[in-house]
Amino acid sequence: MSSMRDRRPDPTTLNDLPTRGDHIAFYRFVAFDDVDAAVARLRALTHGLSGSVLVASEGVNGMLAGTPQQIDAFLETASADATVAHAFDGIVVKRTAFERPPFRRMLVKAKKEIVPLGVDGLDMPNRMDDVHATDVPPEQWRELIRRDDVVVLDNRNSFEYGAGRFRDAVDPGVVNFRDFADYVEDHADEWRENGTKIAMYCTGGIRCEKSSPWMQDLGLEVFQLQGGILNYFQQMPDAEQDWDGECFIFDERVSLDTKLRDTGRTREEIDEPR
Repeated sequence: MSSMRDRRPDPTTLNDLPTRGDHIAFYRFVAFDDVDAAVARLRALTHGLSGSVLVASEGVNGMLAGTPQQIDAFLETASADATVAHAFDGIVVKRTAFERPPFRRMLVKAKKEIVPLGVDGLDMPNRMDDVHATDVPPEQWRELIRRDDVVVLDNRNSFEYGAGRFRDAVDPGVVNFRDFADYVEDHADEWRENGTKIAMYCTGGIRCEKSSPWMQDLGLEVFQLQGGILNYFQQMPDAEQDWDGECFIFDERVSLDTKLRDTGRTREEIDEPR
């Protein structure tokens, strides 16, 4: 059982960080028997980088920034490390360039969950076959969301939806993480009775992966955008055909356009709750 008591940040400050470099986002639902050991090891492996990494018994979820060489070195070392290799060997990362530091420090910490849903009893490492059964690649997503028997559900916070969204997507009005589950439960009977299929998406995929097996357990026919919005932008050169606005991200760059470029926006320009 993780104690979660030691959360000391890396002493790296903004002045130490490169003004240009690479940003990676990653997650994986995989069992950690010793969360504290994984946290300690990742603190060592991320020294000199900036960002945040969450570790829980259900997996790892993180964002890191550094020079391309630093990022390459981290991924290579973590993939071969005795403590965390089972999580990082072959992990899918979303990599973008930055021209202003995305983070102000490095923080690795233990959590109860790597992403909260507000639903108990989900054994995510053992539900990954169910998750992958709902994956829809970007090139197929475009056709799916245009079907009449599909409701397109934004699985993010409401303010993120306000910054940008797939055209005709529904905003469930999420302010607290439990709100999404409440919205689904309130509409599940109607969707089942009407034979409605649910196509949901989120920024990088993690929230949809966490929601997918639970929604299947409710008897819903659910699909999720593989790799999330950022993967769609990366794989579809004409993503603007389906997307209105920009994509909010949880770092100092604030938002990206459909070409994965920093929009230059500030947090004050987006109605993000404080």
